[in-house]
Amino acid sequence: MTNHISRRTALQGAGVGAMALFLSNAVPAAAHAQASLRAIYHMTPPSGWLCDPQRPVHTNGAYQLYYLHSGQNNGPGGWDHATTSDGVSFTHNGVAIPLQTDFPVWSGSAVVDSANTAGFGAGAVVALATQPTGGVRKFQEQYLYWSTDGGYTFSALPDPVIVNTDGRTATTQSEIDNAEWFRDPKIHWDVVRNEWVCVIGRARYAAFYTSTNLRDWSWKSNFDYPNHALGGIECPDLFEMTAGDGTRHWVFGASMDAYSIDLPMTFAYWTGAWNGTAFIADDLTPQWLDWGWDWYAAVTWPSVEAPETKRLATAWMNNWKYAARDVPTDASDGYNGQNSITRELRLERQSGGWYSLISSPVEALQGYVTATTTLPDRTVNGSVVLPWSGRAYELELDISWNVATNVGVSVGRSPDGSRHTNIGKYGDELYVDRAPSDQGGYALVPYTRAAAPIDANAQSVHLRIFVDKQSVEVFVNSGHTVISQQVHFVDGDTGVSLYADGGAANFTGITIREFGSPL
Repeated sequence: MTNHISRRTALQGAGVGAMALFLSNAVPAAAHAQASLRAIYHMTPPSGWLCDPQRPVHTNGAYQLYYLHSGQNNGPGGWDHATTSDGVSFTHNGVAIPLQTDFPVWSGSAVVDSANTAGFGAGAVVALATQPTGGVRKFQEQYLYWSTDGGYTFSALPDPVIVNTDGRTATTQSEIDNAEWFRDPKIHWDVVRNEWVCVIGRARYAAFYTSTNLRDWSWKSNFDYPNHALGGIECPDLFEMTAGDGTRHWVFGASMDAYSIDLPMTFAYWTGAWNGTAFIADDLTPQWLDWGWDWYAAVTWPSVEAPETKRLATAWMNNWKYAARDVPTDASDGYNGQNSITRELRLERQSGGWYSLISSPVEALQGYVTATTTLPDRTVNGSVVLPWSGRAYELELDISWNVATNVGVSVGRSPDGSRHTNIGKYGDELYVDRAPSDQGGYALVPYTRAAAPIDANAQSVHLRIFVDKQSVEVFVNSGHTVISQQVHFVDGDTGVSLYADGGAANFTGITIREFGSPL
C-alpha cells in the first residue's frame, strides 16, 4: 500500500478542521474521582479486576459466561460467573472456580457433556483450565473441573489431565521458555469423528489434542505459522461455520501480539480445514477481527438460534502493553476492566475468493435504546460541532467526499474542544486516535492511535460508532473492519463534532441512539 501511516504514530498531515480538535490538556485522575465512570451498556465486574472472558456455554435457558477475576489489579484469582440471555444484560453470580492457595486459575473453556463422555452425568458442564502446578511457571498444565448444577458450582480432579511434558523435561533456557507457554485450552466436540478436540496456545505454535472422555488426551499435531513475528498464541479457538454461500469452513483463531510488525495485538484468524489430526490453513497469512488496541483474549461461541451460521464473540477491552495499571474506574467505581460489545459473526466469501468473518453488534443491543435523534445532513469544510451531547450512544452515519484528504468524527468532545477522540479516514487508513482524550498517568502513550487498512482511493465510508463512558468501538462498512479502544473520558466529554480537511465532505444519515443501563 502507498502512503502508509504506522498505527502507532499520531495523525500526520491533518489540516485546519482536525487540528482544531487535536490539542489536548491532561486532566488529573483525582479531579474526577467522585463521579461514576462505570460503563452503561458494557459488561463490567461488580468490583475488582476483570480479565479474560471464557467462552460461554448455554444451560438453563441462558449463556453462562465466566471471566478471570481478582481482588487486585493483575493479581492471582479464579473464574467468576455471569449469566445473560441476550449478550447485553448480565447477572453476576460470584465465584465459580475459586483461587486456591498459590494456585491461580487461568484461562480455558467449558463444554456441556451431553452424552456423559466424562462420567459426571449427562449434561454436566466440564471445564479445562490452565494452572501452574505447584506455582511453577514451566509446569503450566490443564486441569479439569465439572459442574452438575448448570455451571454454578464446580468440583475438581486433583491432577492435570493434560501434562506439560515439555516443562517436565526442560533444562536449557530455550526449552524452559517454550515450556512456560502452555495455556488456554479450548475444547469442542467433533461430530464427524465422535471425539473431543482441544487446542492449546504455545509460544510459536498451537498444539492439538483429542479425547473421547475429556480426561485422557492424546497429542495429534501442531499448527506452526511461519511468521513468528505475529507473536505467541493465547486463548486459541477452533470452530466450523457455514458461510453465507452455504459452504462449510473451519476457522482457527487466537489472540496474538504482532506489534513488532505494525499489525494488531488482537484476534488473528485463519480459515481452512480440520481433518481430525491437523488444521490446514487456506492461507498462512492471517486476517484480523479487530484493529484497535483493546480487543484481546477474545472468545467466540455458537448462537442458540442459528449455531451453524452465526457465532457470538466478546473480548477483554485491554492490552498487555499497559494492562497492569490503575485506571480511572479504580478510583471512581472500584473496578478495573470491561468486556467489549457482544458481536454477531458471520462468514462471507469475498470478491477475491477468500472467506472472512464479518462483525456486527449483537442485535439485542437495540432493545436498550432509550432515545433516537436524527440530525440533518451536513456539508463540512473545516469543522462543526453537532447540537447534541451524551455519554453512552451509537452514532451511525455516512461520509462521502471528492478531494478532502482527512475526514471524520470527534466523539467525547469537551466544551472547549481540547479533549476528544478522532475517528476518520486519512490516506489508506481508517483510524481511531484517542490521544486528545488522554488524561496522563494511565500508560496509554504511545499506544494511542490505531488504524486499519482501507482503499486509499475510497471516497465514502459508513460508520457505526459505539461510545460508552470508557470506550469507543467502530464498525466500518457493515463490519468488514472493527476498531476497539479504551478511552478515558471525563465528566465533560460529551460533545460530537465533524471535520473535513483539504476540501468538503458530506455527512449524511446522521443518527444517534442513546443507551440506558441494561441492569
